[in-house]
Amino acid sequence: MNSIEIKKLGLRFGEVEVLKNLNLDIHDGEFLVLLGSSGCGKSTLLNCIAGLLELSEGQIHIKDRNVTWEEPKDRGIGMVFQSYALYPQMSVRGNLSFGLKNAGVPKAEIEKRISKASEMLQIEQLLDRKPAALSGGQRQRVAIGRALVRDAEVFLFDEPLSNLDAKLRTDLRVEIKRLHQRLGNTMIYVTHDQIEAMTLADRIAVMRGGKIVQLAPPTELYNKPVNKYIAGFIGSPAMNFLKGILHGGDQPYFIVEDSKFPLNGYEFDGPVPEEAEAYLGVRPEHVVIGAEAEASVAHHSVEVEVVEPMGSDTLVWTQLCGQHFRVRVDGQSELKVGDTLEIGFDPSKASLFHAQTEERL
Repeated sequence: MNSIEIKKLGLRFGEVEVLKNLNLDIHDGEFLVLLGSSGCGKSTLLNCIAGLLELSEGQIHIKDRNVTWEEPKDRGIGMVFQSYALYPQMSVRGNLSFGLKNAGVPKAEIEKRISKASEMLQIEQLLDRKPAALSGGQRQRVAIGRALVRDAEVFLFDEPLSNLDAKLRTDLRVEIKRLHQRLGNTMIYVTHDQIEAMTLADRIAVMRGGKIVQLAPPTELYNKPVNKYIAGFIGSPAMNFLKGILHGGDQPYFIVEDSKFPLNGYEFDGPVPEEAEAYLGVRPEHVVIGAEAEASVAHHSVEVEVVEPMGSDTLVWTQLCGQHFRVRVDGQSELKVGDTLEIGFDPSKASLFHAQTEERL
């Protein structure tokens, strides 16, 4: 069953088309992440679902009810914004109860909802404080709590963690995931951070230029991106791309300069071209070194140019066939600039993209 159905949605501001003929079904109880770079339309789409923007065309259905022209307060949603937007003169309890009082909810029911939400978010001890006395993470918990007390069917999050430092982001990300597991409500979450998207989502909708480019579970986006843009966007550090010539046939292989890389085990998405300019994509974490590299069908000797220790991992920058190439190795590696390194990779874990269309081959 679908919780939300978006049908042929379009949004224009004058001559500027922001969202284009967009269709999206969101399952009941699903955690869906809208992911993309700034200006791709992800927050705009969320605001359309919330009723904060009037559509140019198309329809939005929530729980089989057409809400296209309904006010935000009538859509059965709870929304958490990027800014906390708390009333500074009110206590946490006052911020949580304000909307419910205006809606005429009985006092006993208000207290019950506040108690339940504050327990879930671990803010019981903060109820009598004002926002000025709270940390950034505590304020964001209160903002989430304000959405929770509405007892909504659908929760919308518009980059709620972007104003927090790295540790707080990680902590609250885990809390939001736990919250979804406990509630089981449909949640739509907007972010430009692909790590947030990968760790939170049941499915991710990657947006670009007002359209959804790929809608899939995190593992599918990581392993089988539909085009070069998504391949480079998903994953940290980003995927390596080598430009060369793909040769098809019974035993396809890839040529970069004078180097030949067999494509044993690679699964093509369609007909294999006899010859085509293409990009070979290899994730840094899929590269093996040393004896393991020499045993692989696609191996090469390279020189270490830059070493970036990152604790549990070390990122090594080098050049493969005259093109930049990164390798993720063990954090305790003693590699240094100027060392020669044997590297290799499993072609079945690689990705191939057409040089002109940049679509997956």
